[in-house]
Amino acid sequence: MRIGSRLASLAISDIRAMTRACEEAGGINLGQGLCDLPTPPLVAQGAHAAIDQCLATYAPPAGLSPLRLAVANKIAHDYGLHLDPEHEVVITAGATGAFAAAVLALFEPGDEMILLEPFYGYHYNTLVALGLRPVLVPLRPPDWELSRAALEAAVTPQTRGIVLCTPCNPSGKVFSEAELDVVAAFCEQHDLIALTDEIYEHIVFDGGRHVPLATRGAMRQRTVTISGFSKTFAVTGWRVGYLSAPAGAVPSITVAHDLLYVCAPTPLQHGALRGLAMDKEYFTALSRGYQRKRDILCAALEAARLFPSWPQGAYYVLADVSRLGLATSREAAMHILARVGVATVAGSSFYRDPVGERLVRLCFAKEDDVLEEAARRLRAL
Repeated sequence: MRIGSRLASLAISDIRAMTRACEEAGGINLGQGLCDLPTPPLVAQGAHAAIDQCLATYAPPAGLSPLRLAVANKIAHDYGLHLDPEHEVVITAGATGAFAAAVLALFEPGDEMILLEPFYGYHYNTLVALGLRPVLVPLRPPDWELSRAALEAAVTPQTRGIVLCTPCNPSGKVFSEAELDVVAAFCEQHDLIALTDEIYEHIVFDGGRHVPLATRGAMRQRTVTISGFSKTFAVTGWRVGYLSAPAGAVPSITVAHDLLYVCAPTPLQHGALRGLAMDKEYFTALSRGYQRKRDILCAALEAARLFPSWPQGAYYVLADVSRLGLATSREAAMHILARVGVATVAGSSFYRDPVGERLVRLCFAKEDDVLEEAARRLRAL
């Protein structure tokens, strides 16, 4: 059978490959961002109730109207952006579904998209699969500082947009207001569309706060803001996300989402709706809990001399494995798994720049007892 050429350069990610290797080794999986914490009871009850009431038919392509309204109200409350839920909000099949639909709807094959390194693999691969060319701008540990000069060096006549992930998977970088203003001015000067992945918006540490790019300058009219419920409610397998975008872009994005996914799972949209009604303390406690988990893991990495870049948000950390003396980050990841039974992911999964070969990513979205055991094992290195 002849195989199409569009995906010839792509393969199942190292993240999933390390999960398989970890299962075979009987190890602790800090590689894949599984987020195997309990689902909030109210969220689960909402989905159960929808199933019990046989609310299992197709949802509208843009999502259930009550959920779109709840998302718009949440955005207004949290960030002061007042959206029309019927014309500026779409419920999607996860944040990755939102990203794919937006790219398909708004860009042409051959367009160039600026993508910051370290990048989330699905962003890179989706761009390639849909015929766009990622142009990479590497950010370096430990601060992952973004400069206007680096952005300007990446622009060509074919540049049509930029992808920003904040809080960032895999680095944990939370872009400051000053950095967001740099991106905003850059986009306005070059007439670019910004796609922002803000799925970790409620997981920010050390008193920091998440600021959406769409709130800066005139960026509301040129930003597609992507988020969802997978990380906030520990339901990564539910595949319910959302995006907000200018009203003129939403019809095309909705058509693309319908084509790719038909709709996000209807009963699970009802569960997400219940979740958004939870008290604000739930969201505050989320950051506190993950900050404690971050501290457990990063302290262990420092003790093992696998020096971490302490994340400002999200639930991953990139650690420097140079002292292991191995040629590649994949070798380092396999060495750690073989020696102490802890799965990590090679930094080369998130970089094309050589700096990735000295890094591995670890996920701390685990129950405390599992994380403490992983920390004990890592210290043994």
